[in-house]
Amino acid sequence: MARSVADEKLPFFSHLEELRKRILWSVIAVGLGFVATFYFSDQIIKFLARPLGVKLAFLAPTEAFWVNMKVAFVAGLLLTLPVILYQVWAFIAPGLLPHERKFATPFVILSTMFFAIGVTFCLRYVIPFAIRFLLTYKTEDLTPVISVGAYVDFILKFALAFGLVFELPLAITLAAKLGFVTPQFLSRNRKYAILINAVAAAFLTPTPDAFNMLLMLAALTLLYELGVISARLFGRRAPARTP
Repeated sequence: MARSVADEKLPFFSHLEELRKRILWSVIAVGLGFVATFYFSDQIIKFLARPLGVKLAFLAPTEAFWVNMKVAFVAGLLLTLPVILYQVWAFIAPGLLPHERKFATPFVILSTMFFAIGVTFCLRYVIPFAIRFLLTYKTEDLTPVISVGAYVDFILKFALAFGLVFELPLAITLAAKLGFVTPQFLSRNRKYAILINAVAAAFLTPTPDAFNMLLMLAALTLLYELGVISARLFGRRAPARTP
């Protein structure tokens, strides 16, 4: 009996050790990315502030410093995203079937690409449109004095949310490849998916206003439909999972 209990504990502690190793490598990668991007943090802030059209202000002596730290951290995170995604895959790979493990390289490459597309789409199209709307809607008698901390938080949260949202078609396709869902199931439950998308949009949108939530909901719904199409094209080729 004692030997049986010890044998059961060993895999558990092995998983914990593996998780610790993967987290450590991810932290080291993000740290190196932070060091590499901190020098350019002020230039990144200037780039982010371009759609605003007014000069940013800081309301506390330490605000500008911490904003630069935050921007460098997020930039370092994005720079090392392929390393982090590989660590995630390496952790879950032992629990996959042999034919499923071959998706490691496409997973890392496509996840990074879709995340970058989502962030770029947000910064290039969504943010300028949202900023123009928010700064001109019933503000004729108001003068904008925008804190650099509040503004950068708004931009980073919005951009990261869109990066995650753009992973949806890939997640759906991968789930279809692995046999977890079928295109028929996805199409049949579309109305429930829209409801879930609405709830997700409310959580992912960095501001409480309905305008930005609707932007996120529209993106989620469109990406879900793209995921269904992708699942129809590629999901059928995967062999069925066996218990």
